[in-house]
Amino acid sequence: MHFVEVRSVKKSFGQGSSRVEVLKGIDLTIGRGEVCVLLGPSGSGKSTLLNIIGGIETADAGTVSVNGEVIADLREKALTQYRRRHLGYVFQTYNLIPNLTVRENIEVGAFLSGSPLDVDEVMETLGIADQKNKLPHQLSGGQQQRTSIGRAIVKNPDILLCDEPTGALDYSTSKEILKLIEEVNQKYGCTVIMVTHNDAIQHMADQVFKLRDGVIRKSYVNAQKIPAAELEW
Repeated sequence: MHFVEVRSVKKSFGQGSSRVEVLKGIDLTIGRGEVCVLLGPSGSGKSTLLNIIGGIETADAGTVSVNGEVIADLREKALTQYRRRHLGYVFQTYNLIPNLTVRENIEVGAFLSGSPLDVDEVMETLGIADQKNKLPHQLSGGQQQRTSIGRAIVKNPDILLCDEPTGALDYSTSKEILKLIEEVNQKYGCTVIMVTHNDAIQHMADQVFKLRDGVIRKSYVNAQKIPAAELEW
């Protein structure tokens, strides 16, 4: 059975003459533990699709199921529990709580989970244990994104959703973050769904879906993945 299954998903925004069809019938499947990249230019619908998989937005038509459970069938309380227990989010903007330390920001994620990972182990894995008592404004962009990843993975999520996780970072820091996402996938076994417009990132994925104008133009499996450390752009 496919772990994530998207069937005939459509989504529009606006009304009347200003209505824009963002997703025009998306079909895809993702296996448990895979790294999947949704690749496409700005406006292709990839972030909207990620948000629908994450239960942040609802589809106008079609279904999304995770481990056999249809998200749209969940009532609001159950949907909140689904997001808390099963999903970790990493965004381009770090969304850290400014008056909490690195450790405290990560602990926020742990509090939301019924079976969290060890906070100290997560900080060690991400290379930020020595920054644990610093506030976000005292960190570099890369350190802030590591903290954001820590907050997401400490929940021990089944799915890690990454929306342009390197979009605000320089080249070398971007590579570091991609290596961390790869390591997190291998160490903890979470399924990674990553949105990007960077063509190079597709090569580290198990599966790639290329979107343009609200449809999947091309999809394929990488027979030979390239480690994140060897990516170049």
